[in-house]
Amino acid sequence: MELRQLRYFVKIVELGSLGRAALELDVGVSALSQQISKLESELSTRLLNRTTTGVTPTSSGFAFLHHAQLTLRQAEYAVLAAHRGRMSGHVTVGLAPTTATVLALPLINAMRERYPDIQLHLVEMLSGHLAAQLNSRQIDLAILFQLDGGKRWSVRPLLNEKLFVIAAPDFPHAPRGKSVELAELGTLPLVMPSAQHGLRSVLMSAFERLGLVPNIVMEIDGLAVLMNAVRAGHAATMQPGAAAALVDSRLSSVEITDVDVCRRNILATLADDELSSAVLATRLVITEVARQLVVDKRWPGATWMHDGS
Repeated sequence: MELRQLRYFVKIVELGSLGRAALELDVGVSALSQQISKLESELSTRLLNRTTTGVTPTSSGFAFLHHAQLTLRQAEYAVLAAHRGRMSGHVTVGLAPTTATVLALPLINAMRERYPDIQLHLVEMLSGHLAAQLNSRQIDLAILFQLDGGKRWSVRPLLNEKLFVIAAPDFPHAPRGKSVELAELGTLPLVMPSAQHGLRSVLMSAFERLGLVPNIVMEIDGLAVLMNAVRAGHAATMQPGAAAALVDSRLSSVEITDVDVCRRNILATLADDELSSAVLATRLVITEVARQLVVDKRWPGATWMHDGS
């Protein structure tokens, strides 16, 4: 019997559906069903009644549920106790301003809960600078948007973010409605970060594939100032979902629907053999927190792509 099987069983009972449980657990329905069948075979009893309307526990399943929940809680307490007993140190994490907007506080909360003895240092700067900081070992981890192929990094793809057109509601050139194609935006006056920013590279490549040149009328590298310029009606901007979370009543947001117009988020560190236990633990927490934000739809326009979860 595996803890994984207990987690699967409890989640199925909670949701009353194999399909919904598979979505929340991020596993296939077939794989989920196979694990439950193995568990039932080991126990020599049926735990679930499967019907066309859903799944309900049998009498044996009800009896098993309480003990399964208790076992999972005890396992979680054991893991937390072990981690808190051994994990300490100092970890520096680099985030781009847009990423920090959605990820920083949930990451802080999770680290304080799981590893209170790890001193977390968050650095917010343009993605192009984060790579240099990582190479010079001034930061331990960073979420990047493009890779330097010549570096010895350990990388994990996390998620893709759709891009959005953000503008003042009365900006005359801004698109209307809920979505727009990039080909319609070639003449839109834009304020964007400068060339060393990962988002700028994504944008330029997308326009180039369409044979267009974006109409960038202003460059601002600070996210707060850039958004204020948009609010003031000087230009529109194109930003990922994390920045779209900053949209308020003075701004409108329209999703760019092109499948290949997105920003890829990659968690990068130095090679694993150079990392401390504290850094390895923090990398795991970042992955888990980012995934949960996507699952909970608290990272606008994001889809999960990390294949290790």
